[in-house]
Amino acid sequence: MDISHFDDLLATARGQPEPQRLLLVFTGASLPADATAEQIAQFEAGEAGELAPLMCVDKDPTALVDFAALASEAATHSPDWVLVFAAALPGRGGRAPADTQVDAALQRMVAAVKSGQLSGLIPFDRVGQAVRLS
Repeated sequence: MDISHFDDLLATARGQPEPQRLLLVFTGASLPADATAEQIAQFEAGEAGELAPLMCVDKDPTALVDFAALASEAATHSPDWVLVFAAALPGRGGRAPADTQVDAALQRMVAAVKSGQLSGLIPFDRVGQAVRLS
């Protein structure tokens, strides 16, 4: 599966046999207090910084129009977000995941972002392009 844009993820989630919930953690970037001149220059170029969760939400992929709609909604709640980490949570037996499952999964995602354990999460920039973090 090739996901280069958030809308690819949206289409893939919609095409799954079981109902899905998209789990999203929006992050902001900052510099550590002891940042070097090189780190500051990279940060100002949009290439570095420490990521911290700002907000998290789940979305039904069938109710979400596209990334532009998501970004517009996110900007009203957290205008300074720089990346959104996404994952999908499948339901079972034709039912969407229960709210308790969604909440627990979102809490795990927030903890993963805080600790830098990002495997299994897809980061997208403010225009919906998948990015590779190094």
